[in-house]
Amino acid sequence: MSGTDLFKVIRGGCVLDIAKHQANPADLLIRDNRIAEIMAPGAAAPAQAESIDASECLIVPGLINAHTHSHGGLAKGSGDRWPLELLLNASSWLSANRTTEHMYLSSLVGALEMVRKGCTACYDLYLELPLPSAEGVEAVAQAYRDVGMRAVVAPMTADYTFYQAIPGLLDALPNAQRQQMEAIRMQPGETIIAACRTLLDQVSFDRSRLCLALAPTIPLHCTDDLIIAHRDLAREYDVGLHMHLAESKVQAVSGLKRYGKTLTAHLDGLGFLGPNFTAAHAVWLDTGDIRRLADRGASVAHNAGSNLRLGSGIAAAYDMVQAGVNVGIGTDGANCSDNQNMFEAMRFASFVSRVRSQDYERWLQAEQVLRMATEGSAKALGFGDDVGRLTPGYKADLVFLNLNHVNYLPLNDAVHQLVHTE
Repeated sequence: MSGTDLFKVIRGGCVLDIAKHQANPADLLIRDNRIAEIMAPGAAAPAQAESIDASECLIVPGLINAHTHSHGGLAKGSGDRWPLELLLNASSWLSANRTTEHMYLSSLVGALEMVRKGCTACYDLYLELPLPSAEGVEAVAQAYRDVGMRAVVAPMTADYTFYQAIPGLLDALPNAQRQQMEAIRMQPGETIIAACRTLLDQVSFDRSRLCLALAPTIPLHCTDDLIIAHRDLAREYDVGLHMHLAESKVQAVSGLKRYGKTLTAHLDGLGFLGPNFTAAHAVWLDTGDIRRLADRGASVAHNAGSNLRLGSGIAAAYDMVQAGVNVGIGTDGANCSDNQNMFEAMRFASFVSRVRSQDYERWLQAEQVLRMATEGSAKALGFGDDVGRLTPGYKADLVFLNLNHVNYLPLNDAVHQLVHTE
């Protein structure tokens, strides 16, 4: 202990013990923003420690959003009976022509909602057209700084349009419309990679709070050359990779048609899967796909709410967990999931597992879901050794919940009530 250490002591609260499903009275000693000790109520603390009163509060680890889109913040409530493919077609008019101020404000709206609903970190796949820029990513990052969240910020990229991505779609269009769609072009892959390299060279973050990652958006929307170039760039700069994988039936069937194998198998063949890779959605996977993800140490961001909203299906999250895949929980963007409420995302994740299987032994347990939304998401973001647990040595990213709220009266099982009533 040195004279420059900064101490806080949080007194009077009930600290969640996930394994025991209990919340018992305890004090927390915080040293330099890390949990130093979980102490008996009233235990001695350093004289210089700032005291924080947490009376009648349930103290839990901050929830972590494994998949969102900050550009969706200004587009919430757009579209009703839209499946994924209609949303993708609308993405340009929903999110293009944004100034850096628009990007900042859209990110700020989402970050504020996440923090107010118990989320302290997120993996943000943001969209900037025609190319990601240092100014754009700085605008997004500044919103998270101003709110006080941790974030991994990844620009989404693609070198195929939607109409090029789906085999046979252009040929199915009337001639005039086909000509219009053929005239639309994304930026060339070389230009995209050059822009991403510039970001990685020019933008410097405190990596304990903000990180850059890369997000070639959807396999079908990217040439193999672009996917491989992202893979190599991620290795060179030691950053994460995030991609929407087999989110819809259209994507799954189109992948088989284009590649002659599943999308996951194709990415595996390109050497894209690994511990730094997070697959968003992963709805339309077979058992071999799940095994590949587990064997490669990859993560999945389970977005049950948006999968329901878009009618995409129900991911086999229980099977993934049993196979050893690291699974986190995400809200997805406000343009396709409307709110950024991680408590609701947990509830959806729990409940949809009970629809997918009639065998109740194959339903996700509340404890599994809570760990997915904390430890699992933290690992997906690359923060797994620092956040996601209420344990000495971990960052004190804490959420205080009112034990007098009707959700916790009576407090029968703290874990169940966090997942299912908050």
